[in-house]
Amino acid sequence: MNENTSLVSAGAAIARRNKRYVIWFYLLNLAFAHFGASAFSDAAHGVLDNSLYADKLLHGFNLGVFIELLARPEFGALPAATHPAMMFAVVFFLASLLFMPGVLLGYASDHRLPRDEFYRACGRNVWRFVRLFLFFTVIAGVIAGILFPALNALVDAADKTSNERLPFFTQVIGTIIILLLLTVVRIWFDLAQTEVVLRDQRAVRKSVAAGFRKTRRNLGRLLGSYTVIAIVALAVLVAGIWLWHAIVPPSSVLGAFVVGQATMLLLLATRFWQRATAVAFYVKDLAEPIVEEVRAIPSFATPIVP
Repeated sequence: MNENTSLVSAGAAIARRNKRYVIWFYLLNLAFAHFGASAFSDAAHGVLDNSLYADKLLHGFNLGVFIELLARPEFGALPAATHPAMMFAVVFFLASLLFMPGVLLGYASDHRLPRDEFYRACGRNVWRFVRLFLFFTVIAGVIAGILFPALNALVDAADKTSNERLPFFTQVIGTIIILLLLTVVRIWFDLAQTEVVLRDQRAVRKSVAAGFRKTRRNLGRLLGSYTVIAIVALAVLVAGIWLWHAIVPPSSVLGAFVVGQATMLLLLATRFWQRATAVAFYVKDLAEPIVEEVRAIPSFATPIVP
């Protein structure tokens, strides 16, 4: 527990020292979200600006009114209104893939990383990160494709028993186990990305293998640290939803925006915290000396007696 706490604290110190990265990614996400929601906003304004029925969405949220809004002919096709949001979500993911090498190098540096070094690291590692993402997609996809159908089969089998609570507990426990296994895969590839950047490793398969070995040997520490940060993220999400319902009036668009964006910023910070924890572990693992066992070789020579 002390090792997990020290690793989490080290990651928090790195993330706090480089909090500008979180702010930059948040502003980038906010800008893309604005552009992505513009098509839906224009379609909604075309209907709601000329109807008194919109009061049920302005002073609260009425699900029936919202569904009726989407079904109106003048609203247009729903895919046309939501397609820009999906497109800009993909653009934000690609931007994250591009800029993350610079973030990892900045996390590993003991000084403020110059701008030219940041962009140099991004350009040098972008194709390597694309290949790592393909590795991650295949491995995580295979694991999820096996475990989720297996969980559904277990839930169906539990549903046929006489215990009414067994299907619920099977679903909850199985989902937690799957999430933990996918978290292990995330740790594995977080370490592989760190290996690629800090060692300037061109052969990403070697980084994937190295990340797997480090994850296997230190699974308890790494999974415990990531789980602690994930619990913090869950607490942030619950607190944000509670504040939204408790203190934000239904008619306050500004209040809802502030609470929602503050929650999103903190959730993004927890993910960068996990990244910083992986970097802190990797740097500490590199700094630890390798102790080799030296065995005494017995001497069979006869001593010279004067």
